[in-house]
Amino acid sequence: MLNLERLRTLDALARHGSVSGAAEGLHVTTSAVSQQMAKLEREVGQPLLAKNGRGVRLTDAGRLLADHAARILSQVERAQSDIEAQRGRVVGDLSVAAFPTAARGLLPTALAALREEHPQLRVQMREMEPDDSVRAVVRGDFDLAVVLDWYNKPLSMPEGLAKQELLHDPADVAMHIDHPLAGRTAVDLEEFADDDWVTWAEGEFCHEWLMFTLRGKGVEPRIAHVAEEHATQLALIAEGLGVCVAPRLGRGPVPDRVRVVPVRHAMRRHVYAVWRADADRRPSIRAAVDALCAAGAIVAG
Repeated sequence: MLNLERLRTLDALARHGSVSGAAEGLHVTTSAVSQQMAKLEREVGQPLLAKNGRGVRLTDAGRLLADHAARILSQVERAQSDIEAQRGRVVGDLSVAAFPTAARGLLPTALAALREEHPQLRVQMREMEPDDSVRAVVRGDFDLAVVLDWYNKPLSMPEGLAKQELLHDPADVAMHIDHPLAGRTAVDLEEFADDDWVTWAEGEFCHEWLMFTLRGKGVEPRIAHVAEEHATQLALIAEGLGVCVAPRLGRGPVPDRVRVVPVRHAMRRHVYAVWRADADRRPSIRAAVDALCAAGAIVAG
């Protein structure tokens, strides 16, 4: 009989494409992955991996078995969800990934409510960028993720995921108090064509959105400073070192020398929770989504 944990290892190899990636996804060592695969090959009596340069690839038999493994593991998750649903108790472990401003502005309220209402549920949260957290949920590394997309740039969403909208998060432009536009009640992004910009790191979803949006308005942004934390960005703005887009979720107090002005045609981030559809009936998932919705309603005010 095929061993479920070895099938899980094969599935991770197929999804990650490497032994090191599978090891990281499964939170084990690379030698543990290799040992599990060697045992699985002995069980099936065929090679499942072949050398490919410095790495490995799945053989035809490996790909065939990996397809079966994915279906088997999906069915196991459905069975676990059904058992939990029948039991009806919110217990066990739940892992949640969230992008940084949601981790700061949304998750503390939601996690505190979960602890109060379901003391036997153990929740672990980790900050993670939206693209990475979606992949982590698909791989099974996390049970739930809080992610975002922008009004004009949706986040790519694979099949097999369920989602729940949590809130719409408006974003303003932050500038120094002495900026010529600081006294306005609304601005257009095109008006900052000659300004230096403070932005997120290249490759991050919000950075790519900003470049896409400004270039779509005929503005080639002059990036002066890069900072991942919004507080750091606003500290730079307070010294007159540029302008930035400042979403309201998790923003915290704005420095005295900074003014935030709404954009005339409102910019919004859509914040939502995603999880594997196979796990939809798990009481812990439903409880977490409900807590996030309630926290989102408080933030949206």
